[in-house]
Amino acid sequence: MNTKKTLHLKTGETLDNIKDIQILQAKNGYRFSIDAVLLEQFISARHSSHGIELGTGSGIISILLAKRLHKVRIKAVELQKTLAGRAKRNVKINDLEDRIEILQNDMKDLKEMYATNSFNFVYANPPFRKPKTGRMSIDREKAIARHEIEISLQELVSTASYLLKHSGRLYLVYHPFRLAELISLLRESRLEPKRMRFVHSKKGDEAKMVLIEAAKGSGTWLKVEPPLYLYEKGRTYSEEVLKMLDKA
Repeated sequence: MNTKKTLHLKTGETLDNIKDIQILQAKNGYRFSIDAVLLEQFISARHSSHGIELGTGSGIISILLAKRLHKVRIKAVELQKTLAGRAKRNVKINDLEDRIEILQNDMKDLKEMYATNSFNFVYANPPFRKPKTGRMSIDREKAIARHEIEISLQELVSTASYLLKHSGRLYLVYHPFRLAELISLLRESRLEPKRMRFVHSKKGDEAKMVLIEAAKGSGTWLKVEPPLYLYEKGRTYSEEVLKMLDKA
């Protein structure tokens, strides 16, 4: 069956293409950004490992990862019913139902759903603003994605540590202005930062994002990778980003 021909968009949806996948998104609600591509490329999981995404949104990161690592098995958790439903449809249209399971659940319930030490890796693009800080979107999908309305950073880190096997890896993309807080919370949960990369709009600009990999129960050492620049001239993506998007 040709899914491209039989797919029907719902009112208020768009069908977008990135790399070799198709993604349904809300026209005016939450939509993925370059953060998702950067995080997926930063994940260095083994092909045969089991992973879980905390807050999958449209499913974009898990779908890209499953396309890159063909034997990975993924649970992708999403609280919001509309997003979880759309993520399930995205998994289906990309023929990945045998390797990605979308779960509409609260992350806070995962400790009851799974035994500790269940996964090889955990990853998330969590909200980076605390409640009542910054401008909050009137669109609930966007608000929950950007602000800690439903789960705090501390709760997310604690859940990730619980789910991870010893030496398992946590991958995050986050905002640098809360990096000190993030590292403190990681260490409180026995997650030691191992690899870090700062993301800048262009050379000379301060970092706008940080990619971080932490290992459960590991020794103290940290590798800071060379900075990643999103743009070269104006709003033209850098060669490295274009390669990530398979457009170089």
